[in-house]
Amino acid sequence: MTSKDQYPDQNGETGRPEDEAAVEETAAEAPEADAADGGGDAAADPAADAAEPLPISDADAALLAEAVAAAEGDLLAEYRDRAARAEAELVNFRMRVERDRQVNRDATVADVLRAVLPAFDDLDRAEAAGDIPEGSALELVVQKLRAGFERFGLARVGVVGEPFDPNVHEALMQLPVEGAEGETVHEVIQPGYLIGERVVRAAKVAVAVPKPE
Repeated sequence: MTSKDQYPDQNGETGRPEDEAAVEETAAEAPEADAADGGGDAAADPAADAAEPLPISDADAALLAEAVAAAEGDLLAEYRDRAARAEAELVNFRMRVERDRQVNRDATVADVLRAVLPAFDDLDRAEAAGDIPEGSALELVVQKLRAGFERFGLARVGVVGEPFDPNVHEALMQLPVEGAEGETVHEVIQPGYLIGERVVRAAKVAVAVPKPE
């Protein structure tokens, strides 16, 4: 005879195996349910805390808005300054290019003029001697030749009576003249030429000076 047969329960019945299995299963499910409930609450608390926004006062909000506005203003001023500098550099570059182009053009015309200066001098002497009749074909050629160079900025220097300028005149002699005031061109021996501000050839002149008393 077993121990269960010897010691019956309070109701006079011996313990049954199926009853003991049900009690053990119920006892095992109770801790799992408690753990699930406790874990859910623990997991929900950090998420709730993270979702809450940080409080900010009106003074802090005003300071933040002022700082953002100041940063935007500084950035806009910097962009405007950069744009102005870029525009100024572009203008200076264009001016340099145009100046260099003008200098190169004047230098080219001056080189061509130096090559034909002897022909210009011959035409001047022929015209002074009356060898170029007025209205003749040769006179038309001379006029067209001079007009062609004038379009490139050619200017003739050396006129009787104008003040002597050592930058464009070459004095071959000085002539004391009574009543002369200062140094003036008394006679043009050979005319000079300018292209822009470039002296192609200085005019050879005789200079009138005041006559000493």
